[in-house]
Parts: sequence; C-alpha cells; structure tokens
Amino acid sequence: MRVVILDNPQQVSLFAADRVDRLVRERLLVRQPLVLGLATGGTPLGLYKLLAERHRNDGLSFRGVETFNLDEYVGLPPDHEQSYHFYMHDALFRHVDFDTGANHLPRTWQCDLSESAKAYERDIEQRGGIDLQILGIGTDGHIGFNEVGSSLGSRTRLKTLTRRTRQDNARYFASIDEVPTMALTMGIATILESQSIVLMATGAGKARAVAGCVEGPISAGMPASALQLHPDVTVIVDTDAASELLHVEYYSDSERVRASLIR
Repeated sequence: MRVVILDNPQQVSLFAADRVDRLVRERLLVRQPLVLGLATGGTPLGLYKLLAERHRNDGLSFRGVETFNLDEYVGLPPDHEQSYHFYMHDALFRHVDFDTGANHLPRTWQCDLSESAKAYERDIEQRGGIDLQILGIGTDGHIGFNEVGSSLGSRTRLKTLTRRTRQDNARYFASIDEVPTMALTMGIATILESQSIVLMATGAGKARAVAGCVEGPISAGMPASALQLHPDVTVIVDTDAASELLHVEYYSDSERVRASLIR
C-alpha cells in the first residue's frame, strides 16, 4: 500500500487528477477501453473539478471511457438533487465528453433492488472489470456504503446505513429525517477486484479511519482495512488526515526514494 501525504486538500485533488489524467491519455493513445470506478461525497469534488478543467483547457478527452459509481441511495429518483445520479451529472458528466450511455450508477428507483444489484455486477464483469477505482472513506472506515460489519467477501447489494453515516450525510439534506436509510452499493469483494485503487481522504475527521485502513488489523469492523489485501492501492491524504498514522516518516521516505528513481 502506497501512502502519499500532502500538505492540503488541493494537493490531494491534484495528485489524484494527475493519476487519472495519465491513465486516460495512455488508453486513448493506444485506443484501449478504460473503466473508471467513481465515488461521491465532498472529497472527490476537487478531483472532478480539475478533470473538467483539463477537458476544457488541455484536451483531456473521455471518449471511450466508461464509469461505474460505487453506490446510490434507495428512495431518491435520479433527478433528486441529493441523488448520486444528480451529483455525478452536476460535478463531472455534464462538463466533459463521455460517450452517451458510458456512465453507470446502481438503479434504485422503482425497480427490483435485488435484481438491480445482480445486473450491476454483471455489467462490471462484462466490461472486464474496473481499471481504476476512486474511493473516499467514511469517518467510521466504510468504503462505498459497506458499513461496519460488512463481509469482506460482499458483492453489490442492498445495505442499511448506520446512524453515524446518516448523521455525516445530513449536511446535504434539510434534516437527518430526509437522509435515506438504505443504499445499493458495490461490495468489498467487488471493489477489491479493481486493477488499481486510489483512496482520497482529507481533514482530521478522517484521521482515525485512515489509520485503521492503512495500519490497523484487517477487520469487518473497519471495512477499509480490506484494502490491505489489494496489491495496488494508493492512499492520498493531507497532513490532517494523516495525523494518527504511526509510520509517517517511513511513508515520506518511501516517496522520496520513489521520486529519486523516477528522475
């Protein structure tokens, strides 16, 4: 697991944007398809803003790229301002040049939720899996909506949201009573099948979760700790989110060595 500690949230977004940018351009150059896994929430907004700017100003094209989002609330229609369909359209999709039909989110409105989950898994498999998955992390260590206690072998499915998750997300709604109680989410095993994973975290409120993810025991009590089982994970954090890590000096030394080898 590579841990990159940067000074502020803007640098975290820039590092992630550079990673996505390079991969998109490389695949476009050789005309190979690319599948990105996307996340919602406050942390990826800076990443999406930079990608939109690079499309507008630097010729970054998303033609031939498909996307699969981690999750979607149950009970909100796609045009609801707090649905993740709406979030993704507003934050990224409408600003760049994805092909029609290239963006996928779990269907949760007026459908059989169990069948929708199975169909989402099939759709990912049919594209050959996710090449690069972007993740955020909840204050309790959840990834996607894989709440505390989620099976490390879980697939896309319906999950009940914890009270803490609903409280964390209540800032986007008029009141906590309006926050949905359930979501359809990629499972932990689904996420771990991605070829590469980038986890972004900023702020002191995420410090405990980041420490548990990177240095804690692998446990369903800290779902993000399952990322330790993956061979290609990059954790990008600011200094506040890194404040409870025990081995900051080692991570910083590793990045200096990496930079010297690249030069």
